[in-house]
Amino acid sequence: MGALRPVHARRALDAADGCPRAAARMLAATFPGDPVPDEGDLERRVAALARGGVAGLPLGSPLYPARLARLEDPAPLLLVRGDPSALSAPSVAVVGARACSGAGREVAGRLGADLARLGFSVVSGLARGIDAAAHRGALSVDGLSVGVLACGPDILYPPEHAELRDALTRRGAVVSELPPGAEPRRFHFPLRNRLISGLASALVVVEARERSGSLISVGHARDQGLAVLAVPGSVTSPMCSGSNRLLRDGVQVCLDVDDVLSALGLPPPAYVRVDPLAGVESPGQRGLLRVLLEEPATPDQLARRLGRSPGELAADLVQLELAGRVTRDRDGRLRARRPPGLS
Repeated sequence: MGALRPVHARRALDAADGCPRAAARMLAATFPGDPVPDEGDLERRVAALARGGVAGLPLGSPLYPARLARLEDPAPLLLVRGDPSALSAPSVAVVGARACSGAGREVAGRLGADLARLGFSVVSGLARGIDAAAHRGALSVDGLSVGVLACGPDILYPPEHAELRDALTRRGAVVSELPPGAEPRRFHFPLRNRLISGLASALVVVEARERSGSLISVGHARDQGLAVLAVPGSVTSPMCSGSNRLLRDGVQVCLDVDDVLSALGLPPPAYVRVDPLAGVESPGQRGLLRVLLEEPATPDQLARRLGRSPGELAADLVQLELAGRVTRDRDGRLRARRPPGLS
């Protein structure tokens, strides 16, 4: 497979002018060396993904995250395991070295847990070291976390992260823009990194070498207008040389989660530390609430955004209404109610 070219794919989608079949063929043509699939082949690929628990979110879909759609080079198609609505949750990216120190791993895990307790989704790359620690920190407090892959959705990389990947699909999502069967290659990781920063409102670097891929994420984050922070490390450690240089060059210091809130314009006293989805365990109900927390919607609008039929939503809505977590306005729109104690 040749190099993925998202900018060319975006042009192809625009040229297709809303025709799904034409768009699919044009998108397939952006992978040099891959044959353009016919209609039957496209249907078989979609069916195979569905059997594997992978949902496809094409650019323009109601569930496609708005933050990624605004990128100059958005992914033409996102392949998602888990809850697609998790991609639109308020998010902070935590990234860093694969070969990290024990202290770095501890800091990343604590940041992941503290951010998740505040209701943020923790976004990272499902890699060894800092990425895995940040994901596990969020999961340790039953928080939300999203892993972005540099390989196809059916490829397990690194191979020892099967349990972590499965946990993310239960408490968030794992997402890739690469087709099934795509092995992790060097040029895939910078592409992956732009999606990590693209999903977030801020990016925190915990331990990065001078030539770390995390510094590529910083470049993307700056281009995307994100707040960028770095955790200070030992000046004698090569594992911290890149992240310390970021601090010298003016990146904000991150000592704890309060620094992240400050960078986002959310001073700790003004930000109530309660998960807006607290007490809701059903993935279907959590996804429904997550959409309604963004804005009220009619049942039909909600069904379209979630890709579910109104009938499928009925049971979840009844349970949430009985629990006092969803109310109906006079005009028929559904509105989420936050748990007690959350302003």
